[in-house]
Amino acid sequence: MKIIIWILRVAVGLLFIFSGVVKANDPLGLTYKMNEFFEVWNMGFMTKYTLGMSVMMIAFEIISGVAMIVGNVFRLYVTLLLLLNIFFTFLTWYALTSGKIKECGCFGDCIKISNTATFYKDVILTAIVLFLFIFRYRVFPLFNRSAINAVIVGLAAVFAFGFQWWTLNHLPVKDCLPYKVGNNIAEKMKPGPDYKEAVFTTMFVYEKNGVKQEFTQENYPWKDPSWKFVSSNTVEIEPAVGLPEIHDFVLTDANENDVTDKILSDKGYTYIWFLREPEKANTKKLDDLKALILKAQEQKIPFYVACSAGRDICETYQEAWGMTHVPFLILDGTASKTAMRTNPGLMLIKEGTVIQKWGFLDYPKELVAQ
Repeated sequence: MKIIIWILRVAVGLLFIFSGVVKANDPLGLTYKMNEFFEVWNMGFMTKYTLGMSVMMIAFEIISGVAMIVGNVFRLYVTLLLLLNIFFTFLTWYALTSGKIKECGCFGDCIKISNTATFYKDVILTAIVLFLFIFRYRVFPLFNRSAINAVIVGLAAVFAFGFQWWTLNHLPVKDCLPYKVGNNIAEKMKPGPDYKEAVFTTMFVYEKNGVKQEFTQENYPWKDPSWKFVSSNTVEIEPAVGLPEIHDFVLTDANENDVTDKILSDKGYTYIWFLREPEKANTKKLDDLKALILKAQEQKIPFYVACSAGRDICETYQEAWGMTHVPFLILDGTASKTAMRTNPGLMLIKEGTVIQKWGFLDYPKELVAQ
């Protein structure tokens, strides 16, 4: 029994450390996933807290994973992990059965697994943690000196919060999104060779003698007046296959012309500054960016701002920051937060291919495109 407990304890600890580190690489990914759940549940008021919740949850996964292995305050952590796993199991069950959440984001954007696999993973993991909870009094710290165990868990906490601070203020260490360096945006906007459109059907609900029954388009009783129409609902019976990875990257100029193809097909280098929610943008290095813009214009290198706000708001900040000499284009906010995790952030492309990306603290001093 002692060996079994030890193996399960290490396995659970490593799994939570791995899960936490993968998500710590991109805390905003978990934030957006939380927002998705809250929007489905009509709890939009919670979205202003999701970033803090994401950071704390990710940190807890890493810290508790380490604590499980070293055995520091094991009874507390195994109890909290059991409650957390029960909650996760509910979330994955909801995502699986409701069909309203396509992916749970268990391991972030770098490792995607289906809702079915995620649910069964959580069921098994909850059972294992429950086993450890039952035999929690048989678990002892890895080191006899409690100070050593506490220091290890403390270092895990420093790493958990420090790593997230870095990725939130710079960029993810590992970019797993469609706009990562090396990808061609235009190519990612094309459907795959196996592309098939989703298939939908409309279901009709009719009532007769107080009994409701569902019908398809082929057999609904439209000729029988004894059946009374109640409602209809369009459902997806076959999901789309081979959809393009990028489907919402559309840049429009001041005259509302779509200039996406032109920018992505331009020969040579092009800089795009992604500005999402201008009122919340970090402007600590704005002077460095302005200096870079002037150098780019001197070298005839196109420089655009992809602003994700109302055109009036974008123009207001364009004037306030003294950037009237830079074309401000409009880009959907969802596309912006996928293309660039920091707000703002700079991207260098060449004929549609992403060459380099910088967070708001890392703008280059000199032109990379020369």
